[in-house]
Amino acid sequence: MQPSRFNIIARIAGSDRSFIVNLLSSQADVLDVEEAAELEQGIEPFAAELVAKGYVVDPQEESSRFRNAYLDFLDSRETDEVQLFYAPSYACNFDCSYCYQRSYGSEVQPVQDAVIRALFAHIDQQFARRRKYLTLFGGEPLLPGEAARHVVEQVVAATAQRSMELAVVTNGYHLEAYLDLLSRARIREVQVTLDGTEQVHDRRRHLVTGQGSFDAVVRGIDAALGRGVPVNLRSVLDRENVDSFLDLARFAVDRGWTDHPRFKTQIGRNYELYDCQADPDRLFTRLELYQELYGMAREHPELLRYHRPAFSIARFLFDNGRLPAPLFDACPGTKTEWAFDYTGRIYSCTATVGKAEEALGRFYPELELDPAQVAAWQERDVLGIEACRSCPLQLACGGGCAAVAKNRTGRLDAPDCRPVRELMALGMGLYGAAEV
Repeated sequence: MQPSRFNIIARIAGSDRSFIVNLLSSQADVLDVEEAAELEQGIEPFAAELVAKGYVVDPQEESSRFRNAYLDFLDSRETDEVQLFYAPSYACNFDCSYCYQRSYGSEVQPVQDAVIRALFAHIDQQFARRRKYLTLFGGEPLLPGEAARHVVEQVVAATAQRSMELAVVTNGYHLEAYLDLLSRARIREVQVTLDGTEQVHDRRRHLVTGQGSFDAVVRGIDAALGRGVPVNLRSVLDRENVDSFLDLARFAVDRGWTDHPRFKTQIGRNYELYDCQADPDRLFTRLELYQELYGMAREHPELLRYHRPAFSIARFLFDNGRLPAPLFDACPGTKTEWAFDYTGRIYSCTATVGKAEEALGRFYPELELDPAQVAAWQERDVLGIEACRSCPLQLACGGGCAAVAKNRTGRLDAPDCRPVRELMALGMGLYGAAEV
């Protein structure tokens, strides 16, 4: 018998105790210093409880459980819901300081009736037996003008005809003007971004004319929630605006958003993707950002009324009283996510959509798909990435984002490593290890 290779052990932030998590055996516990040291060092004899909970194992038996769990994961992924993205253009009325699509071009929105018909024909054929929903993406999908509105009308009609849910990723500037049209669809959610209160947001996310956008976005959020439309409010954080995040949280609470049952929040970390960063010095690493959020929440617990940071799987554990399933693959590209655009191209995900050299094929004017490229994406998981196979964090990290890994190394089968142990230590400290 020996300690499991999937044990994750670390000191809880702000505590002299440690936690142990094992996603393969679905167990989590708090350990004192001596217990953690004995387990990490493999000091025998092992307590019967450690064996019973899968922290100490027979290696062959654990390998068998790993294989079975992996096969279960593959089976369940075959029936998972698929998110399909459609970008009707890459034009945008904003000039955000960190836009990764800055170099994509912004041609006038073309007539795309035939493209949209082909898109839904492709969806009907290729995803007929899958649970699915469509997300309007961009650029900015909710632009003013007849051409942009006509595209949204077609997409709304096509999804409604199929009883398919529709989501929208928008900067929110024209959201209020589009709500009557969107109300004809089964709206799953509208994702809108606010990067802070007015002064901070308008410095980062202003119109191409330089005019601020905060007031219009807030009106759109108010109007959407007033109609019962689910809003997912996202903030993209870096060193420039993280100090204002608490002010935004207080603004949202005072506005009554956090009391609405269809309001939720999301954090986006500003990071280098392609050529989007004019000032990379303002970027946080993933761990640095969550250290900031941890410190902010410890000092100002009211922040958690607005947003509860994930800290890897820590929040899930405290919110649900159990661990999530083992994560054999963190990248949904070509498995439970596909992206399409108005040129008729097919892409793996939102991080690659719009980059012609990343296209996997076309759905218009004829269906063409490169099976070798698709297979490379679909085979990427913790077993397909050599660096992940011996990593004890693999079932919490899942290999990270394939697009980021490829952007950094040129290879899809490279890892995008996550500081899982450190993030969980922060979350355990924040959410209360005594509750484990």
